[in-house]
Amino acid sequence: MGHGSTSRGVKPRPRKSFLLHLLVRLSPPISAMADPGDTATPAAVVSSPWDDVPDDFFLSASISPPTPPPAPAPIPSTSPPAPSALRSASLPVTSIPPASASASFSGSLHRAIAPQPIHPSHSLPAFSAASLPAVADVCPPPPGPHHSNSLSEFAASASQSRVHRPPPRAAVRADRPPPLELRPRPPRESQSGIALCALACCAAPGAGASTHLWAAGEAGVRVWDLADAFRSPTSPRRWGDEASAPFRESRKTPPAICLVADPGRGLVWSGHTNGRIMGWGADPGPEAGERIGWDAHRGPVFAMVISPYGDLWSGSEGGIIKVWNGQAIEKSLALEREEKCKASLLVERSFIDLWTMVSDGGACPLPSVDVKLLLSDNSRSKVWSAGYLSFALWDSRTKDLLKVVNVDGQVDTRFDVLSAQDPYGHETKQNLFSSPKKEKARSPVNFFQRSRNALMGAADAVRRVAAKAGFGDDTRRIEALVMSMDGMIWTGSANGSVAQWDGSGNRLQEFQHHSSSVQSIFNFGTRLWVGYMDGNIQLLDLDGNLLGGWIAHSSPILSMAVGSSYIFTLAGHGGVRGWNLSSPGPADSILRSELTEKETSYKNIEYMKVLVCSWNVGQEKASYESLRAWLKFPTQEVGVVVVGLQEVEMGAGFLAMSAAKETVGLEGSPNGEWWLDAIGQILKGRSFERVGSRQMAGLLTAVWVRTNLKHFVGDIDNAAVACGLGRAIGNKGAVGLRMRIHDRSICFINCHLAAHMEAVSRRNEDFDHVFRTMTFATPSSGLLTTSISGSAGQLLQANGSRMPELSDTDMIVFLGDFNYRLYDISYEEAMGLVSRRRFDWLRKNDQLRAEMRSGRVFQGLREGDFQFPPTYKFEKHKTGLSGYDCSEKKRIPAWCDRVLYRDSQASSGTECSLDCPVVCSVSLYDSCMEATDSDHKPVKCLFNLDVARVDKQTMRQKYGEIMSSNKKVLHLLQGLKAFPEANVSTNDIILQDQTPYIFKLQNRSPEDRACFEITGQAPTSSGTDSAGFPTWLKVSPAAGIICPGQTVEVTLQHGDLRGTSWNNLSGANQEKAAQLSVKITGVCSTVAKCYGVRVQCQKGPSTFPFKRF
Repeated sequence: MGHGSTSRGVKPRPRKSFLLHLLVRLSPPISAMADPGDTATPAAVVSSPWDDVPDDFFLSASISPPTPPPAPAPIPSTSPPAPSALRSASLPVTSIPPASASASFSGSLHRAIAPQPIHPSHSLPAFSAASLPAVADVCPPPPGPHHSNSLSEFAASASQSRVHRPPPRAAVRADRPPPLELRPRPPRESQSGIALCALACCAAPGAGASTHLWAAGEAGVRVWDLADAFRSPTSPRRWGDEASAPFRESRKTPPAICLVADPGRGLVWSGHTNGRIMGWGADPGPEAGERIGWDAHRGPVFAMVISPYGDLWSGSEGGIIKVWNGQAIEKSLALEREEKCKASLLVERSFIDLWTMVSDGGACPLPSVDVKLLLSDNSRSKVWSAGYLSFALWDSRTKDLLKVVNVDGQVDTRFDVLSAQDPYGHETKQNLFSSPKKEKARSPVNFFQRSRNALMGAADAVRRVAAKAGFGDDTRRIEALVMSMDGMIWTGSANGSVAQWDGSGNRLQEFQHHSSSVQSIFNFGTRLWVGYMDGNIQLLDLDGNLLGGWIAHSSPILSMAVGSSYIFTLAGHGGVRGWNLSSPGPADSILRSELTEKETSYKNIEYMKVLVCSWNVGQEKASYESLRAWLKFPTQEVGVVVVGLQEVEMGAGFLAMSAAKETVGLEGSPNGEWWLDAIGQILKGRSFERVGSRQMAGLLTAVWVRTNLKHFVGDIDNAAVACGLGRAIGNKGAVGLRMRIHDRSICFINCHLAAHMEAVSRRNEDFDHVFRTMTFATPSSGLLTTSISGSAGQLLQANGSRMPELSDTDMIVFLGDFNYRLYDISYEEAMGLVSRRRFDWLRKNDQLRAEMRSGRVFQGLREGDFQFPPTYKFEKHKTGLSGYDCSEKKRIPAWCDRVLYRDSQASSGTECSLDCPVVCSVSLYDSCMEATDSDHKPVKCLFNLDVARVDKQTMRQKYGEIMSSNKKVLHLLQGLKAFPEANVSTNDIILQDQTPYIFKLQNRSPEDRACFEITGQAPTSSGTDSAGFPTWLKVSPAAGIICPGQTVEVTLQHGDLRGTSWNNLSGANQEKAAQLSVKITGVCSTVAKCYGVRVQCQKGPSTFPFKRF
């Protein structure tokens, strides 16, 4: 008998409808929580919504028993489609059940309504009524005592792409050399007011290799003694520095933003935001002791450098460069500490303002941009100063401006016109920059030169403003500057290119090995170390060829310095790592293997519970009772609470205003603040504190952490992706919060996807758009904090393109109103199943699980087994199941509100380890039927987390043990202590007037190259030695490389500074004698051998034009 037909003698249809309606009304009441014992029916036994009805019910009712709904069409193949087949439109049209299927639901209250067919372009696969989800879809809980009572889980089809798979993790990464974690990455929130921005290495006088690493930061300076790098701190450290190697700190000072080592004086100089320069002893006592300080500039000190003559150069805002006399510094350092004020004043009055010196009639050939970089070319006695798009070259002995060039290597004509018109260029330059202004005004060149300089200056100002406004070529901005041992100058630009220049300012060639912006460059021996914005580091040879590279940090590499046998890198997040100077090399694999074997000694497993709650609030404000019922803790062990709200506010005007706010970085609304305060008040009594929140239009996500766990949670970033009209309006989309918990990245994404039954493909596309485009923004927290969008050091796909940021997350939780509905079922059929608690049968018609099984959405994610009623759609303020929509539209109930997740498990049943650092299970997944303030019911999900973390302090100690005891490593690292044998032709030189003198440096090694560097000291009137060459002495070259078996000639020449104001300070009338130190090292050696050469100057004629030895 067909469904809906009647037997002879049966009472009229209205009576049948009444009895069916009575059946539903008299069914046992359904509590807000599903019965824990209500489990899925085995596939072999097909359940029916009428199974529990008494056998004589239909006889007593005098009606024929209705048949179950017809079985839907068999489900198509569930194998993952091709990457391009993301839409479900390619599936066959779902068959329409016959009209008789719903004939039994008739009467005045329940009209016979045939199930409406799904639109052909949005058809879905249908589950067979004869089977439940395949066993392969069900994942057992992971091993371990914390997961024994967890729910079984439904798993989406695994993706073939790396995009949706857990990121690879290991105790020691295989794709880079094992680093020395001098200062492990601290939580960003712990760095407020103490962030670091620059490094410098310096040794005490006579100590040889640099043994102390200095760092400049917002609170002053700190210093690590590298001999103590593998020891444990003797006293408790502040939050963020618990695992750092022992260090000492200075007193609190204004923020320091640059450092320069001064090994000749045994000092480290720091430049500060208030324009002050401070000197610190390179071998400090219990604290980093201040030796001297003075007010140097009106604005911040951006850059400093020590010239070969011992002068300190400093750069500030607007192109200002000042030179502080080395002799004055020596005199002030010789004073007693009680005369500190007098010493500071002595130095403060000893400067030369180069901007003023080269200006002529108010016009200056220098661009008035901040001096961001300074470099001393010791080989040629020059100093380079760099702004954003130009350089200036100076004579470090005479302080003359030699050249101004732009980033293309073109000479600035504002200075060249003068040279072209004056055949005596050097003499004119001296007159122009050193003569009194009265004499300058009489020169016929001055009027035209001043006019042209004024016009060019105005044009330059327009170009600078255009560049800052986004109209200029900002990608070519100069970010880093260094000199290599062969005398070449190297620059790094914002577009990732590295350019080579000769010592005269001529651009030679450009190399592009990476697309990210260059942030720092360092030269050691024959290698260039290049640090990028995305945390990558690359090694180049002196010809610009790429030798290797790896991801050094997860944020920009701000600064580098060489100390002991390591090159240290400072990341934007404050972490400091040391990389062995032999890397990449054979010692890396040995060290990696040894550290991996010792994993158990530094592996810790942390256990915690996370409660994730989601609610579409329908623009309403919940009652206190609803909030308490929703946020009721199933256990007191909950440590983190995540709340995601949808439709906090949804008016057209509000959505438009929200979109406008997003464009300028603003967020939030009064309704959002109300919700945050209301939830915060409930959680506050349980010792929870809000650590982050993000709102976009009607979407709001917030995280609360128990106070005793707060120091283990940090680096909280936020993101938002709009999926509404034109991917610009936030009525649909997602907001996310990413954080590090026990040093593992966990992300919570609150979604509101496209609505309506037929919009399955659009929902799938919304998820894909969110997953691939969500980019997290780091909130700025302090003057020195580097803020970038995107996760630095992202994984790369096989084609070299960047992986989505979410792909490099240890755990992802998606929560929210996904809007997936029930298909191939009518309202009455769905209500009948709900009333009988046949949720397992009803789940077979769930759009979301059908799409997850076919691999079209939420690839690789899992969902806990749930037994709660559909959460949509309800009449507001109606309790129980009677609250489902009974309006004219009769929306079919559906589980729109869900919580899905992906942890580090590549396959189910994996135990937590450093290779699989986050293992999760679901112990509770339920709805809150007591909340009646919205047309959705809130849901919550309780996660059990095992988190494997590295004890960085123990691992650093194990690192030190291997480096000091492993024989293979020690043998391979012997090259860092070896240097070629070299000869210096003489140790005593006498100069006569202007006659050049040449002595030779010979490399006796037949295989290895040698590096040399010449420094000087000269006696002062106070009886002490001054660091640097005396100003009457020219040395060229003062640094370079000697090839195997070759000889380098070094020229010395006497040259007085006539007509300058520094003759007295420079000791022009003193005895002209100096002591040179020739330091010889290997190209990868940190150990040096020094040779002394004494130089004296005598007046008198010379028989030969050149003296050679």
